Amino acid sequence: MTGLTVWHDGGCPLCRREIAWMRRLDRVGAISFVDALDTDDASCPIDRAALLARFHAREDGQLLSGAAAFAAMWRAIPVLRPIGLLARNRLILAVLERSYRAFLRARPALQRVAIRMERR
Repeated sequence: MTGLTVWHDGGCPLCRREIAWMRRLDRVGAISFVDALDTDDASCPIDRAALLARFHAREDGQLLSGAAAFAAMWRAIPVLRPIGLLARNRLILAVLERSYRAFLRARPALQRVAIRMERR
């Protein structure tokens, strides 16, 4: 059993790319990646729609969302660990969360571009 579980949207082309990259970086298998679309309701820690709307991770039993979840994932990957540790600072985490919320507003347009790129 790993100490970190990350839920992702396997139907999102952006998420698929990012998770594939994180899997390659996670050479020690520190992260358990779970496709929220493939899980049964019992394994979802919250409502599936909420799980798919934002990035979620469980670190040491605590459910994290948004930038905090990304920071937890980064801390588990040696090459990204320094960034994850910096995000423990509340001001840095607040800036990252604000950036993540801006990304969420742009996400639908970015998904459409990624889908078109996949079809080529």
